Formats: sequence, C-alpha cells, structure tokens
Amino acid sequence: MAALTTQVLVPGGSASTLTAASGGGDTATPGDGVWLEVNNGDASSKTVTLATPATYNGLAIADRAVTIPAGERWKIPLPRMYAGGDGQASITYSAVTSVTVGVFRIA
Repeated sequence: MAALTTQVLVPGGSASTLTAASGGGDTATPGDGVWLEVNNGDASSKTVTLATPATYNGLAIADRAVTIPAGERWKIPLPRMYAGGDGQASITYSAVTSVTVGVFRIA
C-alpha cells in the first residue's frame, strides 16, 4: 500500500497531480472537506472500495464501493468515518490499469 499525500488547494488556485493507483491499495488521511479523486483512463469500469472500520450498535458498517465508469474522473468524499485505528483510510481497487488517484482538500 502506498500512502497518498493530501494536496491542499488554496483560494488563489493550485496545481494538483494524480499518481498511479497501487495494486495492493493505498492509504490516505480522511477528514472534513477531503476527497479522493480517481481518473479511470481504461476501457473498462473499475471499482474503488473504501474500508469502513466503524460500527453502529455493535454492527459493522458496510464498506463503500464506488464504480468508476471507463474514461471518467470522479471525486469521492473521504470523511473521518473511514479512519482506521491508525487514522488512515484504506482504499483498494478492482484493478489499477490506467487508474490514477489523488487526495485533496480546500484550504
């Protein structure tokens, strides 16, 4: 797993970058106003799964699975509820061919 660094976008504008999604998954620091951006440059859809470590009344909350259609770029909110015991969100992908990702928040 690779740790994705949160890129802070400032009011005057900021350059932003996406990096190749890791085959074993990635981690990121979730929080208020944070999102994961996924660009699927492949000819087939990809599923991005965010592990949900929280429980409600002792019951596990299902992981969030988001299907990104071929050729599309999506933004997925990454709130604190995805933080595991180490404070990091765990992100996995059905496949990583032509998939790039980044984590962002607004200053």
